[in-house]
Amino acid sequence: MRFELLGPLRAWYRGREVDLGPPKQRAVLAVLLLQEGRALSYDALVDAVWGTEPPVHVRNLVQKYVSGLRRALAAGPGGPKPVWTGSGYRLTGAAIDDLRERHALMRTALAAQEAGDLRRAAEVAAEGEALWRGEFAEGLTGPCLEAERRRWAEKRMLVLESRLACLIELGRHDECVHELVRLVALQPLRERLVELLMLALYRSGRSADALLAYEEARRRISEAMGADPGPVLRALHGRILRQDPALLPADAPAA
Repeated sequence: MRFELLGPLRAWYRGREVDLGPPKQRAVLAVLLLQEGRALSYDALVDAVWGTEPPVHVRNLVQKYVSGLRRALAAGPGGPKPVWTGSGYRLTGAAIDDLRERHALMRTALAAQEAGDLRRAAEVAAEGEALWRGEFAEGLTGPCLEAERRRWAEKRMLVLESRLACLIELGRHDECVHELVRLVALQPLRERLVELLMLALYRSGRSADALLAYEEARRRISEAMGADPGPVLRALHGRILRQDPALLPADAPAA
C-alpha cells in the first residue's frame, strides 16, 4: 500500500485510492505514519491530534478512529494496520512513500551540487518539487501536523531556493525571474528570495528593476520588523549600485 503526505493524505492499493475516512481519522493515521513504526502512547496521540483541550469523549474517539483505520487499511491483505503494543499505538508495515522518494532525490541533488554538476542538481530538485500536490498533510489539523506542515514548508522553500540558485549560475536567469517574483509575493520578508530575484534581474540586464526589488524589500522589512535588510542583501545592493563585474557570468558582457 502506498501512502502520500506531500499534499492531502492519500493511500493507494493496486492503483486504487483507499477511503481513509473522516478528517480526524485521517489525522490519526498521519500522526502514526510519521512515527515510522515507533509506538506512540495514548496521551501523546491525543496531544498530537487534539492538543491540550481534547473533547470529553476523546478515548471513545481514539478507539473509533483506530478501528476505522483497521477496516480501511484491510483493503490490502497483509498490509499495514494500527496495533496496541502495551506502550502505545503503532502502525506496522507502512512507510510514507512520497517522503521517502523526496529524501532520495534530495540526497542525489545535494551530491550533484557538491560535485559541481549544477545542471543535474537543478533537474533532480525539480523532480522532488513535482512530488508536491499541495501543503503537507493538507486539510488536516492538530498540533503535530501543523508543526510538521511549517517544518516541511521551510524544507520545500530551501530546495526551491537551491534549484533557482543553480539555474541562475547556469545562465538561465531570465527563466527564473517570473517564478521568483511569484515566490517573493508569497513570502515578502524572505531575504534569500529577494537576493535571488535581484541577481536574476541584474544578470538579465535589468539593474533598475533589481534596485527597485531591493527598495521594496527594504520598505516591507522596515514596516514589519522595524529593521533594515540583512548584511547579505545590503551587500548585494551595493555591488549592483557599483556594477560589480563579478556579479555577471564570466562570459557575459559588462552591464
